Amino acid sequence: MSRSFAALACAPLLALALVLAGCGADPGPDSTPDPADSPLSKYMMAVYGQSGDEEDWQKQAIEDNKKTEELVAQCMNEEGFEYIPQTNNMSFDAGTEWKPESEEWVAEYGYGAVNWPGRDDANEQEQVEDPNQDYLTGLSESEQMAYSESLWGPQPAEEDLAEDGSYSPTWEEQGCYGWASHEIRGDDPMQLEEHKPLMDALQTFWQKQSTAPELSEVDAEWAECMADGGHGGFAQQADAQNSIQDEMNQYYESQTEYVENDPELEEIGEREIALALVDLECREKTDYRAKAAEIQFELEEKFIADHKAELDALKADAEQGRK
Repeated sequence: MSRSFAALACAPLLALALVLAGCGADPGPDSTPDPADSPLSKYMMAVYGQSGDEEDWQKQAIEDNKKTEELVAQCMNEEGFEYIPQTNNMSFDAGTEWKPESEEWVAEYGYGAVNWPGRDDANEQEQVEDPNQDYLTGLSESEQMAYSESLWGPQPAEEDLAEDGSYSPTWEEQGCYGWASHEIRGDDPMQLEEHKPLMDALQTFWQKQSTAPELSEVDAEWAECMADGGHGGFAQQADAQNSIQDEMNQYYESQTEYVENDPELEEIGEREIALALVDLECREKTDYRAKAAEIQFELEEKFIADHKAELDALKADAEQGRK
């Protein structure tokens, strides 16, 4: 098993990613609200201390990584294992900008499912060498299992899994990395029991946002345009991209071995681009993005008004933990 601090550090941001629906993408026309400026996005960015410029954030991340690795080494030594801190396991390559509102970009990549900017570059990236690999290889199988459990925590039992098969361990259940991360960052406020009702409400809100009744009119306009363009059968704008993702899932589930330049995958890519171009045209004709963003902001404002005390308490706990 191989993990990096960067992955651990980004794990809590999964919730934030749900809010920032357009994160990392071209915001489109200047008149269109930027999803990163949405009311809930601002709250969640405050919860995770995402302020300052990118350079400051990177410096802080490198410093935190160094501290984490030193603590992990201390913890592993106390567990009876050797461990060399990994301080070269972070990457800040922002990659190529995604421009799903650009016709030129969509004509090349569609939704970015089959092909995407930087795909070939990602395959050629140099792998970071683990300085502990030689030591780990020299251990017996049982010692390797004990090493992994000390480093990452025990594998979950079946009864610990949620109904959907997911597993959300506490920091105490994540071995030396969990302990080291907690020593630096304290408790993740989103995992505290007192904030569970709010987190459940947020999860429900995000899940239902794309199917909110307020979107029905703009979705209907978009769907009519799609049908006129030869792509009927979609009720909501997200359904178009999801249909390609469903095709991709079916493709990979049926694969027994890697096929380079697979014609079947290329056909999916051609359908993807054709669909994405009509989708883009219909979003532009119906002013879908601006209307949807306006509705999103209104729904988020209402959610904040209904849960302001809980959100403020979450924010306060997060700020307190960073002191």
